[in-house]
Amino acid sequence: MKCMKRFALLLSCSAAFAYATDLAAVKNVYFLKMSKGMDQYLANRLTNEHLFQIVTDPKLADTIVTDHIGEAFEAKMNDLFPPPEPEEKPEKPPKADKGEDTESAAAMLGDSVNKLAPLSSSFGGSRGTVFLVDAKSKAVVWSTFAPPKDGTSREMDRTAYDIVSRLKKELNRK
Repeated sequence: MKCMKRFALLLSCSAAFAYATDLAAVKNVYFLKMSKGMDQYLANRLTNEHLFQIVTDPKLADTIVTDHIGEAFEAKMNDLFPPPEPEEKPEKPPKADKGEDTESAAAMLGDSVNKLAPLSSSFGGSRGTVFLVDAKSKAVVWSTFAPPKDGTSREMDRTAYDIVSRLKKELNRK
C-alpha cells in the first residue's frame, strides 16, 4: 500500500513539473507599471544584458513582469488578455401569454453592464518583490525580493542591477 502511495506522489509531482513554465523558456517580456518607475530601470538593465526581448505589446509577451499580484493583477491580466466569450445559445421565442412584466423583471435582475474594475492603489508602492508571471497560465515563474533603500534614480538603478544579476544567475544555473 505504501508503495502505491509513493508511486502516486511521484507521478503527481512529475506531472506538476511537466506543466510548470521553465525560466529558460522565457523569451518575450512585457512590463506592467511598477512603483517609482522600477519597470523602466528593469527594462533598461534587461535590454543591456540581452536576457530577454522587451515587448511593448502584451499580446506578444510570454511573460509579464510586475511588482504585485492579487485581485488588481488579475483584473489587469483580464484587461490585457480577455477570456474567450462563451457561445450564446439561440434564444427561445418569448411566449405572448405571460406579458412583458416577467421580461422586464428578469432584465432588471441581470448583470449590470457598467461594472467597475477592482481599484488598485500604488500608495506606499511595492515592498521590493518582483514577479515574472507566465502570460498564459498566470503562474509565477520566478520572483525575488530586492527593496530599494530610497527612491533616488541611482538607488533604483542599483536595485534593478541587483535583480537582473539574480535573474542571470538563475538562468545560468539551469
